[in-house]
Amino acid sequence: MEISAAGRLEVRITAADVGKRVSVRRLIEPGVTGGGFTDTIGVLTSWDNGVVLITRKDGESVPIPESALVAGKVVPSAPARRRGPAASYEELARVASRAWRPVESERLGDWELRAAAGFTRRANSVLPLGDPGLPLDDALTAVRRWYGARGLPAYVQTATGAEGTQELLCAELERRGWVREVTAEVWTGALAPVADRAGGTGVALSRRADEAWLARYQRKGVSDVALRVLHSGPSVWFATVPGADAPAAIGRCVVDGRWASFAAVEVDPARRRQGLATAVMAALAGRALEEGASAAWLQVEEDNAGARTLYAGMGFAAHHAYHHYRAPEEPDGPERD
Repeated sequence: MEISAAGRLEVRITAADVGKRVSVRRLIEPGVTGGGFTDTIGVLTSWDNGVVLITRKDGESVPIPESALVAGKVVPSAPARRRGPAASYEELARVASRAWRPVESERLGDWELRAAAGFTRRANSVLPLGDPGLPLDDALTAVRRWYGARGLPAYVQTATGAEGTQELLCAELERRGWVREVTAEVWTGALAPVADRAGGTGVALSRRADEAWLARYQRKGVSDVALRVLHSGPSVWFATVPGADAPAAIGRCVVDGRWASFAAVEVDPARRRQGLATAVMAALAGRALEEGASAAWLQVEEDNAGARTLYAGMGFAAHHAYHHYRAPEEPDGPERD
């Protein structure tokens, strides 16, 4: 916190600092003498009508009465990473998009509108990297119209918690009634340590997801559109550990320049805690190293404690959080013209 020469805490942020990363201290119970304090760090997303709004790394927006502030200052836009490959949010967002391509896309300025008949939100949401070329309300109207014409709900994918992420856009969407439905994290790590974990389990690698692989995949009844998405990407590999009626474990990896992405790592519930997920990732990492990759990324949900423990043990660490915001329902239904 900022402390004056006289030893007093000071609020050294103003409404002019909207969009910057700040650290503030506030009273837990404003107006209560001797009450406690709490600290909040995040992006200052608005300062209106006596209320300060700060969006934290996990995407949660924290409203704070201006009268409750006792100290505050602007802090560096992103803390230094202690491990793992350095990467900007935009670089990772573009790599992630190429690893899970829609079957249809259209540009709206610097935004990309993506659709794949509803198969996963990632392939059926707007990726807003930059300026849409229209005022925000007009851009969101165009987004709703585009998805409505395809019989799909309108989603916008955003991110928080790293340099260049979209806390301000998140706040604007929430003001307009868009609802955050899904939050997950993107983790990054060095690739070689993952490959070094290769063991004796036989893992078969293939360029195609065959019937056996799909039998283990959690999304049953995969359509032709889903298969197109699964096989999209610069260099796609599928891993399979054979099992009795279905594979004991599977995984998917996309190699894109220095990056290798891991997804769909799934293990037969009866075969868990046998090192199969590690074996799958090690085999895929080894192939990615052969193709020149050196860094890795993956996505993990906040409540998946088992996966988070596994990935942390492999040297992965959280880079940023990402969210899918769904458009509010319209009284007359979606526009379809």
